[in-house]
Amino acid sequence: MADIEPTKYIWANGKMIDWNDAKVHVLTHCLHYGTGVFEGIRCYDTSMGPAILRLKEHMQRLKTSAAILKMEIPFSLDELCAAARELVLRNGLKSCYIRPISFFGVKGIGVNPTGYPVDTYMVAFGFGAYLGEEGLRNGIRCKTSSWHRISPSSLATMGKICGHYVNSALAHTEAKAAGYDEAILLNDHHFVAEGSGENIFTVSQGKIRTPPLSAGVLPGITRDSVIRIARDEAFEVVEANISRSELYTSDEVFMTGTAAEITPVREIDNRPVGNGGRGPVTKRLQDIFWKIVKGENQAYMGWLDFLEERG
Repeated sequence: MADIEPTKYIWANGKMIDWNDAKVHVLTHCLHYGTGVFEGIRCYDTSMGPAILRLKEHMQRLKTSAAILKMEIPFSLDELCAAARELVLRNGLKSCYIRPISFFGVKGIGVNPTGYPVDTYMVAFGFGAYLGEEGLRNGIRCKTSSWHRISPSSLATMGKICGHYVNSALAHTEAKAAGYDEAILLNDHHFVAEGSGENIFTVSQGKIRTPPLSAGVLPGITRDSVIRIARDEAFEVVEANISRSELYTSDEVFMTGTAAEITPVREIDNRPVGNGGRGPVTKRLQDIFWKIVKGENQAYMGWLDFLEERG
């Protein structure tokens, strides 16, 4: 993944500030204990101008994640959405990645953040294919991680919480060091959970399966989009536990996420998946998804939040 190219403005607690002025104190509670929540959101360049994909749903998940931590973000859903739009426009971006983050700030020292101030920042910057353009076309190689996905009995897996991603970092680093593109994490019951930053789907005999939320997976916005698109296309989609060996015997496997979009998996643990490339179901879902994000599918226009007035 390429380094971030700085933009001009960052939204900080309701104000636009210069990129270089976005700083937090070393005693920020989140820095020490992981007590923050964040989102990843994409804005796409369309023939009708820039459009943010499922903006409201992302900001609602930010609010929901914060509620799990008993964190009150001092901005309404509408204010957060408006801030994202303004940030993209002020930075002159057409296609970009938007990262809102809210976290407990500075007050004292100790694990309990009750009564701490909450800071909210939002950054937008240019962003390409998270797992590579080649990966989107021909698939990526994955390794089953020795690290298990965090358990719902230990951490609130339904929330997109900063501290959770130590688990992801360990798994992804291990996979990359072994020469793979991404990791697949099992849960404590030895069923498939998700990637280090993606949900996972399998395809067998035309039936699409994905782990249920009870498997400890994050309720992904792109996961939800793909389920809805697939069902609209008359595919059978089942949320059910998936064993590791089922990954090896599936016709297709693909991953979804705001960053990863819809990325096929061509190999898992040195075993080819299906024909060893992007399968037809994955490609069909990708093709529909690309038309949606480009504003070329009228049925899903409600998913796009256009930044400019349309004639």
